[in-house]
Amino acid sequence: MTESKIVLFICVGNSGRSLMAEAMFNANPPEGWTAISAGTSPAASANPRTGPMLREIGLDLPPHPPQLLTPEMMDSARFRVTMGCLDDEACPARLKALELRDWALPDPVQLDDAGFRGVRDRLVGLVRGLRTEIVLYDRRRKAVAEATSARPA
Repeated sequence: MTESKIVLFICVGNSGRSLMAEAMFNANPPEGWTAISAGTSPAASANPRTGPMLREIGLDLPPHPPQLLTPEMMDSARFRVTMGCLDDEACPARLKALELRDWALPDPVQLDDAGFRGVRDRLVGLVRGLRTEIVLYDRRRKAVAEATSARPA
């Protein structure tokens, strides 16, 4: 069985931060990897500023509307990244029980355009760092697999 190579970006509404992170990651993913995003309580549509803010940096919104986080998404993801929304009210307890990382980003919906761009620009750097981490992760796994298969029986 091959390991899934999915990065899951999670927030409450899936209308801003997680959609932007998905678009950024999928614009230049490491080989064999893809990102999806979802929310614990998804909005009816993307925040009206999310698409224009992405277009300012040459990206488009993902091709799906905000979507509900499912157990299947959680189980299939190799990397799970929350956007700073691990509060008890909006975050299911199961989410906290799984291996994940939290980027502790403010919700840009509450910010003016400059603040929204600031969150977007922080995401650019965080997603770039995650891509690098994944490339190194893949190289280590490949080296271990090659070393294991090269051992005499």
